[in-house]
Amino acid sequence: MTRTAAVIGGGVIGGGWAARFALMGWDVRVFDPDPEAERKLSEVMANARRSLPGLSDVALPAEGSVVLCATVAEAVDGAAWVQESVPERLELKHRVLAEVQAACPEGAVIGSSTSGFKASQLQEGAARPGQILVCHPFNPVYLLPLVEVVALPANPADIVAEAEAVLQGIGMYPLRVRAEIDAHIADRFLEAVWREALWLIRDGVATTAEIDEAIRMGFGLRWAQMGLFETYRIAGGEAGMRHFIEQFGPCLSWPWTRLMDVPELTEELIDAVAAQSDEQSGMHSIRDLERIRDTNLVAMMRALKAQNWGAGAVLKAQDARLAGGMGGDHPSYDAPVETLRRAVPLDWTDYNGHMNEAKYLQAFGDATDRMMEIVGCDAAYIRSGGSFFTAETHIRHIGEVLAGAVIRVETLVLKGEGAKMHLFHRMFEGERLIATGEHFLLHVSLATRRPTPPSEGIAATLSAIAAAHAGLERPEGIGRAVGRR
Repeated sequence: MTRTAAVIGGGVIGGGWAARFALMGWDVRVFDPDPEAERKLSEVMANARRSLPGLSDVALPAEGSVVLCATVAEAVDGAAWVQESVPERLELKHRVLAEVQAACPEGAVIGSSTSGFKASQLQEGAARPGQILVCHPFNPVYLLPLVEVVALPANPADIVAEAEAVLQGIGMYPLRVRAEIDAHIADRFLEAVWREALWLIRDGVATTAEIDEAIRMGFGLRWAQMGLFETYRIAGGEAGMRHFIEQFGPCLSWPWTRLMDVPELTEELIDAVAAQSDEQSGMHSIRDLERIRDTNLVAMMRALKAQNWGAGAVLKAQDARLAGGMGGDHPSYDAPVETLRRAVPLDWTDYNGHMNEAKYLQAFGDATDRMMEIVGCDAAYIRSGGSFFTAETHIRHIGEVLAGAVIRVETLVLKGEGAKMHLFHRMFEGERLIATGEHFLLHVSLATRRPTPPSEGIAATLSAIAAAHAGLERPEGIGRAVGRR
C-alpha cells in the first residue's frame, strides 16, 4: 500500500522533500500559502525527474501523487510522515507544529528541516514532544543523501527507528547527532567557512569567484569523497593522523583565521559580495544553475557509486533495496524476457542532448548480463571458472531517448545450444521502440580463455528458453546487416 507524506512549506527544501518522497513511490500532500507554490513546486519536480532517477541503475518505484492542500489539517490527515519546512522562526514553527499535531496520526513521524534550532526548542509546549525530531537535509534534497537526525530522551525508540528506516527507504543517509547543539554538525562547518570567506572579501584578499575556485578545484573534491579526517590522515603519510597533528598542530596558534572575529555586514560589504556574485554567475538563471549543479552531482555521485564509496555507497545500497532481489527470480519464458528497466542518467547523454551510442551498448550489455544470471551464469558460477564472452554485436539506433526517460529491454533467446548463446534485445521507452541489439556469445573457460560447453544446468535452462522463444513472433531486424533495409 502506498504511504503518504505531508510536507508543510513547499519552498526550496520542502519542494525537494516532496520530490524525494514522490519519486520513491510515496503519495505527497503539500501545504504552502504562497500563491506561487504550485509553479515553484512543479519546477522542482521537473528538475528532480530529470536527475534523481539517473542515480539508480534499477527502476524507481512508480511515482506517487503530489497534491497541494488548502490547509495543514488536510495535508497531514492520515500521513505516516510529516516534514516541517517553514522559515526559520521559532514562533512560526511552534504554531505550525501545533496545527500538525492537532490533525496528524499520533504514530506519525514529524521531522523538522530546521538548520539551526535544537530539538528541545521545537518540542517546547508540544502536545506530543516524542513525535518531533530534527531531520535536517541538504539542498538539493532529492539528490544529496545526508539527513542530520537529532533525537532526545523524549523521543520513543520506535519513533526514532521508524524515522531512520523511512529515510533509508527513500535512499537517504540518516546521521544521528549524538547531542543537540545549535546548527547541528554540518552547518557549523559551513558557517565557519562562510565567516572566513566574508573576511577574505572584506579585506580584499579574494573575490567570490576566487574563493569558489579554491574550494571546487582543491579541497572540495577531496571532501566530497573522503571528508575531513580521512583526508588529513592521508596528509600525515605512512605515520598517519598522529604525525599530521604533530606536524600541523602548531598552525592552530598561528593567525591563519579570523574565525571568531566576524566582519560587520555593512552595506558596502553586502554590495561587494552581491556584485562579485552577479559578475561570477549572473549569466545563468537560477533554474540553469540548478540543472548545472544537478548534472555535476549526478556524475560525481555515480562515479562514487562505481567505487562503492561515500555517498555512492548509499546509492548502491538503495539500488539493492529497489531491485528487491530481482536477480534471483526466474521469469516466465512464454514471452520475451524483460532484462532491463531503468532511467537514462544525465551522464549517458551527449552534445546532442540524447543518449549517446556507447550507452546503448552499455544498456544492452546490462541486459545480456541479466540473461546470463537467469540461465545460471551468475557471480558464483563465474568464480568457479566459466563465463560467456560476446563475440559479435549489431545495434540499430531507431529512436532517440533523453535523460530521465525510463527505458526497458525485452530479450529473445534465438539460440541456446552447446557453447552458443544468441540474443536479440529490443529497447523501448513506453511502447516506442528505441533500438535493437543482436548479440552472439560463446561460453568460455576462464582458465584457458577458449570456448567450452557450459554446465549441464546452464545448458538445459538456455535450451529450454530458446525452445520456448522459438514459437514467438520474430521481430523485425533479426539478422540485419549494416545499412541493409
